Amino acid sequence: MKETAEPVNEEIDQLPLLIRTMAGQEARYDPDLRMLRSPFSSPGYHTTLKQAEFIHSTRDSLTYALGLLDTELAGYEQRAFDIIRQVISLQDSDRSHDTFGIWSWFYEEPLDQMAPPDWNWADFCGSRLVQAIARHGCRFPDDLLEAVTRSIEYACEAIIRRNVGPDYTNIAIIGAFVTRIAGEVLGREEYAEYGLERLRELHVHTLKHGAFQEYNSPVYTYIALLELSKLRSETTDDRVKALTGELLDLTWKTVAGYYHPATAQWSGPHSRNYGALLDEQSQACLQLATGGAVMFFPWEELPYQEEWYKSGLHCPTAYLNGFTIPETKEVRQRLEGEEPGGGGKWAVTYMTPQWSMGSFTHSDLWNQRRPLLVYADNHGQPAYIRLRCLHDGYDYCSARFQALQEAGYMLFGIDFLTDGGDTHPNLDRISGVIEAADLRLRLEIGGCLDGVTAVTTNDGASIIIGGTEFDLRTWFAAFCGPEEAVHGRSWEIHRTGGRINIDRILYSGPRRSIDFTSLEQAALVSSLEVRGDGAKGTAPVLEMADGGRLRVSGGQNGRNRQNEEDGENSENREKGVNGKTRERGVNGETVEKVEKVEKVETVGTAEIAETSAKGEFVLNLRPGPAG
Repeated sequence: MKETAEPVNEEIDQLPLLIRTMAGQEARYDPDLRMLRSPFSSPGYHTTLKQAEFIHSTRDSLTYALGLLDTELAGYEQRAFDIIRQVISLQDSDRSHDTFGIWSWFYEEPLDQMAPPDWNWADFCGSRLVQAIARHGCRFPDDLLEAVTRSIEYACEAIIRRNVGPDYTNIAIIGAFVTRIAGEVLGREEYAEYGLERLRELHVHTLKHGAFQEYNSPVYTYIALLELSKLRSETTDDRVKALTGELLDLTWKTVAGYYHPATAQWSGPHSRNYGALLDEQSQACLQLATGGAVMFFPWEELPYQEEWYKSGLHCPTAYLNGFTIPETKEVRQRLEGEEPGGGGKWAVTYMTPQWSMGSFTHSDLWNQRRPLLVYADNHGQPAYIRLRCLHDGYDYCSARFQALQEAGYMLFGIDFLTDGGDTHPNLDRISGVIEAADLRLRLEIGGCLDGVTAVTTNDGASIIIGGTEFDLRTWFAAFCGPEEAVHGRSWEIHRTGGRINIDRILYSGPRRSIDFTSLEQAALVSSLEVRGDGAKGTAPVLEMADGGRLRVSGGQNGRNRQNEEDGENSENREKGVNGKTRERGVNGETVEKVEKVEKVETVGTAEIAETSAKGEFVLNLRPGPAG
């Protein structure tokens, strides 16, 4: 990434960028189907397609059609009309159907073949159609304008009937956009009032919590910024402009606050994300919105998106320094709960000019979650560290994460649910049992790995990225029942696919059933720390709680505790911690199983140090339901 010396925030003439983008998509247009052709990809849910090589997306085709119209080039006009006519014919127009007013994702897969259909498509497709007639309705043939108006009305009815709450951030915004602008353009007061009220609810909810529900998500914050900007640009109502203006200011303040200049990354934790590093779309969006305060591409090579045109996407000048000036700071944001004394769910981030570390106090490990995320400057290029739990190589949702973080020290625990999802939090509940050939925890290191080293230690691993050392330690581990057993406290390191994987194997072998309801204990407590001046964080304190649970606290009085209990810990290091017994695992390996824990320091050498994590969390030693 290249940075300018000072934020410039220049106004960019976007029309040449749009025309170049539309010309670059020429080869993707399918004149037979009158839609845009794309390579098939899937998140693993909603669509049942598995082997398709190419698809024709309803949403992407409408985005393309709007872009064609926005160029104002006469040669593109008929193609845009053909695409719009084709896509609106694919909308469910039967009011007796639950899917009335929505579209399927792809031409190749009708709504009744999806599992389940995605009701968000009323919002996504409806927004493109609303913009098309708001900007270019005077150019439409009469019959097409009538058909598009009817299609927008169907989408609005579907949105209103579904009525998502303000906690579903991106859809709350897009639904407000579709209904409000449709109401203004079509003269439908009921749509306009619904859209305004929905925006008000989002505004109240967001300002009450100080952040969007989908907090610090590069993917969904981008959508929020874009759609709020569109709504502010398209509306003629001063009330809507004021509400969107306040939400945009809050959002840009958040983005600038989490941006890490040295790595040019969006610091964690992320409530939802699809990758680990900023993709080209996010980079280009930030470059455009900051007017070049951050530069990832020469302007003539910017991967411009057609939906940015006339969106009004623009970062306030007051926040530009956040993208260019490195600093050391901590950000703590309460996301859920209003309990006194720091209860509820929090996001914690600590940044220095060289690295950033972020965590949620609790989260699942769905493949879109980033509850433990580190970015480090590797001599001018970004590297990252993230935590995953993998079931046959895919992220396992029923692993539950909890953490305490103080500055560059994070104490975290993992336990397991019996009523969560496998690949998705809600769509494929496991009922306590999975079929697996492999189940493992993974600390994944990616990005620029030039010169990065990772070596195992007795109870974890040591990682060095660009001169910054990270220390992974395991304080407790158990995964045992009638047949399963975790293999001690050690981790394995593998280099593959351009990543360094530090793995803790829970099971690997012939494919079989793993019944979490029969496991006697399944939990892990570890820490990840940025080393400095030779100091290490204090050992956490483990105590048995009611119901066979394990209470984990940060040992915030670590120095005094260590001095007072030095004799006890010396004995524990020689004999093993009081209350633990040794068992044999499935492969004859020794494993540790808690029989009794009574306020003792955990296994391992507990050096005296200042660093520790305040507070506590509680793990279920025996997997159970959420709640």
